[in-house]
Amino acid sequence: MHNPFENEHSSYLVLINEEEQYSLWPELLDIPSGWMCVFGPEKLTDCQNYIEMNWVDMRPKSLRESMEAADVK
Repeated sequence: MHNPFENEHSSYLVLINEEEQYSLWPELLDIPSGWMCVFGPEKLTDCQNYIEMNWVDMRPKSLRESMEAADVK
């Protein structure tokens, strides 16, 4: 049995959650609750490039917002 998360010839999706964290997801699997598709289905490398270009701040959204609020005070 092969691992669907490690097949460079499969199609993938790029998912994002409420915290604006990204995930690569095999197209063949159901999208988990709390996540939505923002790119794909595409080749693995295209999805990786999308994430690299768009996920520029690795901190979760709630942390970024709380840090920004602390800076304002």
